[in-house]
Formats: sequence, structure tokens, C-alpha cells
Amino acid sequence: MTKPASALTIVPPQTPLSGRVALPGSKSITNRMLLIAALAHGTSRLTGALKSDDTKHMAAALRKLGVEVEEPDATSFVVTASGTLRPSAEPLFLGNAGTAMRFLTAAAATIQGTTILDGDAHMRKRPIAPLVEALRRMGVMIDAPSGCPPVHVEGSGIPGGRVIVDAGLSSQYVSALLIAAACAKGPVEVVLAGGDIGARGYIDLTLAAMETFGGQVMPVGQTGWRVAATGYQAADAMVEPDASAATYLWAAEVLTGGKIDIGLAPDRFSQPDAKAQALIAAFPQMPGVIDGSQMQDAIPTLAVLAAFNARPVRFTGIANLRVKECDRVRALSTELNRIRSGLAEEQGDDLLVHGDPELAGQTLPTAIETYADHRIAMAFSLAGLKIGGIRILDPGCVAKTYPGYWDALASLGVELVPEVGA
Repeated sequence: MTKPASALTIVPPQTPLSGRVALPGSKSITNRMLLIAALAHGTSRLTGALKSDDTKHMAAALRKLGVEVEEPDATSFVVTASGTLRPSAEPLFLGNAGTAMRFLTAAAATIQGTTILDGDAHMRKRPIAPLVEALRRMGVMIDAPSGCPPVHVEGSGIPGGRVIVDAGLSSQYVSALLIAAACAKGPVEVVLAGGDIGARGYIDLTLAAMETFGGQVMPVGQTGWRVAATGYQAADAMVEPDASAATYLWAAEVLTGGKIDIGLAPDRFSQPDAKAQALIAAFPQMPGVIDGSQMQDAIPTLAVLAAFNARPVRFTGIANLRVKECDRVRALSTELNRIRSGLAEEQGDDLLVHGDPELAGQTLPTAIETYADHRIAMAFSLAGLKIGGIRILDPGCVAKTYPGYWDALASLGVELVPEVGA
């Protein structure tokens, strides 16, 4: 068996990158639809879906909860369920899949019995206390002593009523409650604490997925939603291509002056990260201040692109990036400065990138630490398109959401030199 590469050195292409790349399905939509289909009665077919580490963890957990999940091909799931999840005899291991952990924590409250949810060392550092506290206020017996996974749920159903949730750290807490609320014993009103939230577009993705499977949700003012206790019905659904993955290809296109066809125009995406395309298209005149609150997963792409911009770029509204797969604000600052000292700096929770077009064409041998974070690996591969000597450590971490990423770059003509560790 061939050992996976411990590092990849990217050789800057000498010609514009052009060609066609088939994007993977959206991780965000795939995991939402997998869970909702598992809560539905009947057989659902999801096409165009993502097969990656995150979605594999979700599918494996659902199987343990008594759901039949088949995979007839590389981009489809067929989910057959009774409308009720069953207790698992063993803990659900969810790796570092944040959507799976948050969504299943709320769904576990609908199960009659004990559910333990756990993850890897990185997941055990990711906060879940606001969701746990919201469920506890609803009468759910739930505990997460460290404020992070593992989580222990003694399920007996979710009563109806009103719950206030602090979504300051993650919109996924809200989405988790909304999805589970359709299976409650009565209508549930979910209200934001403080009335503000980053990444609100991801809640819109949740609402759309719920409605696809018969969920009924009504807005309550600007900061709440009322979910009817209808349960879900099986449906066939197409998963949209992943907009976060598209950002790397949009950036590769402008960095090299090429033309990459991803099969879908930017305005056809419903995912919030697609808004990054307008900023990428402005390169090398990206604006001096970028609010990242509504396109959080696109910020690593934009930050590395900003290193080659004609002027400095300050990224604001990105405090939530500190509690992703790693502290992405710190990781971006550290690795940009590893390429060249002074290239970036943290100012509170803002990230300031001092753009310098003259970086392009230089050879600056740099080993990029990826922190087991797929987005750090893929974002810094962009630096390797313009700077010689960029070496991405642990390149296999991209399997979390885009297993075919390196193949996609190679198909466009990028030379990748693998290094296999001992």
C-alpha cells in the first residue's frame, strides 16, 4: 500500500491555468440533508452529494442510529428511515466534523435513550456549550463537562416551547436546534440571544433543506423562527456544488490569468461563500477592508490572495475563525509570516495582510504547517502558484471536504512534487 504524501511542493505554473473542474458537492448541504433524510419517514435520494471525511462521519453515525444509508455511486446517498432514530450501543465518533457533532447533538435529544457523541483531539477543543445550555433549558438531560465534546445525552424527546440560543460562536447551534425542532412534541420557537449572528446565510441553507423534506418554519421578527412539529417526509434532492471549494479555483484563475470552468456561475450558488467571488474578481485591487462575517470559510482563500494584492487588506468580523478546525486567524498570520516576516499581523480579532505584488515570482522556500485544517492547506496552495518553494505539510487533510483537490490542480497543469515520510 502506497504511503500518503507527508508534504507536497507546488511548482509555480508558467502558463495561465485553464480547463474544467467538476466541483465536489457542498459539505454544508450534504450533512444537513443526510440528517434530515434520516429523521424523515421513507426513502430519500441525494444526488450530487459530497463524499469526504465529514460526510462519512455523518453517514456512519446515522447507520449506528438505525438508519439505512446506501452509497450507490460516488456522489449519491440513498437514505431509508422510519422517522425515528434508535439509540446507539456505542459512542458516535465524529472526527473533527463540526456540522455532524452540532447537528447530531440536538437530534440525539429526540432519541429514547442514551447517546454519547465524541470526536478527535481537535474536536475536543471546539466549543459546544451554547448548544448544550439551550437544550438543557428546553428540558433535555445533556452534559458536556468541558464545554466541548464529548457530549452525553439522555434523550426522551424535545418538548415544544421557546428557547433562546447564543449563536455568537457558531450559526451551527441555531441550525442544529431548527433541524431537531421539527421532530419535537410541539411547536418550537428558536430565538437568537442578542439578535445578531455571523454567517446567517448558513441558517438560510438549513431552512431550505428543512423545507425540501416538508419542514414548516415561519420567521418571528428578524431574530427568531417558529418550527412546526410536523416531522419530515422523504424526498429526492440535488446537492449544490461546494461554494467554499469554488473559491480556491476562482483565486487560482485570477492569480494566473487563466480561465477555469467550474460548471456554475457565481450567482447560481445559494451558499454564502459565493459572495467572495466578487472580491476575488477585484484582485489585485481588492478593497482595503473586508467583512468576513458572512463568508467565513472563504477567508483563508481571500487572506492568501491578499498577500499579492496592490494594497493592504484588513479582515474584520472573523472572531469565529478562532474556533474552527484550528484558530484560523492565528494560523493565517503565522503561515503568511513564515513565507515572509511582516506579511500579516493580528490586531485583536482582525487580520491585517500587507499585500505585496512583488512576492510573485520570488523563490521563498517555506514549509506550511496546516494544523490538520483542510482550508489552511488549500488556501496556501494558492501561494505556491506564484512563489517558488512552497511546501504544504500534511496535504491529505484536504480529505475533510475536498478529497480530489490536488487532482483538480494537477488536471489544470500544476506540477506537484510529493514527499513521503518515513
